[in-house]
Amino acid sequence: MTATTASTSAAARLSSATIRGYALGSVGTGGFATLPGLVLAYYLTDTLGVAAAAATVVVFLPKVLDVVLNPLIGSWSDASAHRTGSRRRFLVVGAALLPIFFALTFAVPDGLGTAAGAVWVAVAFIASAMAFSFFQVPYIALPAELTHDYHERSRLMAWRVAVLGVAILLFGAGGPELRELGGGGRWGYLVMGVVAGIVLGLGMFAASRVAPSRPASTAVVGGGVPFAASLRVVRSSGPFRVLLGAFALQALATGTMLAGAQYVATYVLGDERSVSILFAALVGPAVAVMPLWSKSVRAWGKRRAYLLASTLFLAAAVALLGLMTGGGWWVYAVVALAGVGYAGMQMLPMSMLPDVISDHERSESGTARAGAFSGVWTAVETVGLALGPALVLAILAVTGFVSSTGDEDVVQSDTALDGIVLAFSVAPAILTALSIVVLLRYRLAAEDAHAQNGNHR
Repeated sequence: MTATTASTSAAARLSSATIRGYALGSVGTGGFATLPGLVLAYYLTDTLGVAAAAATVVVFLPKVLDVVLNPLIGSWSDASAHRTGSRRRFLVVGAALLPIFFALTFAVPDGLGTAAGAVWVAVAFIASAMAFSFFQVPYIALPAELTHDYHERSRLMAWRVAVLGVAILLFGAGGPELRELGGGGRWGYLVMGVVAGIVLGLGMFAASRVAPSRPASTAVVGGGVPFAASLRVVRSSGPFRVLLGAFALQALATGTMLAGAQYVATYVLGDERSVSILFAALVGPAVAVMPLWSKSVRAWGKRRAYLLASTLFLAAAVALLGLMTGGGWWVYAVVALAGVGYAGMQMLPMSMLPDVISDHERSESGTARAGAFSGVWTAVETVGLALGPALVLAILAVTGFVSSTGDEDVVQSDTALDGIVLAFSVAPAILTALSIVVLLRYRLAAEDAHAQNGNHR
């Protein structure tokens, strides 16, 4: 019997409580990935008065730490699971610390000048990223340990991404609304940071409860391998390198579109608060079409479904170039099409990752390093998402965008407005096109077996 034809019933179907608990972790991962990407650059340039070039450094450099930290946490997580039988303690530490540092990121006191405020944000954001990594790395490793079934992983990820979509709506649309309810300006951002931080922490605590516990001697075969050896294990997997490359390019593409949305809302559509409608247009369809992406996996396999999702997102990004001639209702329709593709671009690679880990485990005679794989995965994702705002700010700096303190009404030049559209449309389109080229090289035994099984139906 092939890996993909093994029945779910024989592979112990995941309980509703496990799926629900794991999915709630996406409140934390989705919220932290979305809200800073949406408002942090704008907070720096249009509330604190930080120049676009300097804001680029503040937004991006703190996340560079994750390149080293996340694989290291993955190695620690593997070793801890080997000793104790569970990754739960890492999840709890992240859930406890993130709300505190997230609130501090948006708590720059009124008396601080521009430079000091930029330093405050950078330090608090570094601490937030570290706390988030303690949760995110073992969280991404859990699916490979919760089930070994090809389709159960798709089911688990479908629910996770559905909740992720709700979280993106909640934080993407609700975050700016909280800012306005708090009075706008620095106080508004503080209210947003405190409330959002609490919600992030609650979702993360819920996910920590489903972390499996096993006898320590059988938790992770090969646990305790040194950090450098963990990276060598990851580099030895060709399918992982391909999948990671495609996912990294798409993280940068979506991070760029997220960061550009607030500037499009304010300067192209003429309404700062229309960013909430943009997010509803993006994520609302994403939640609704998730069952269709699950069905597409059974019909075509994960790789082909992933290629389709990426192509839909690419087409929508290209169409958004029409913003050069002005906005209108059509913008939200095109963003909704991007949302259909975005849903698949979130669910499918995340359900393919545990397949890759299991493939490596089989080829290496049982040596499982789920933490090492997830550590590298989350490091690359984090940098990609962080590079998104940095890329937007770099484009704005080159095209002549003028920053303000929030009390000023600045009229942007035509070149600056074109730069905003390029950052929101062309940059994500190019990055997504490159990711499709990379994804065409993805090969895995589970995918081949699924395709064979489909051809013999």
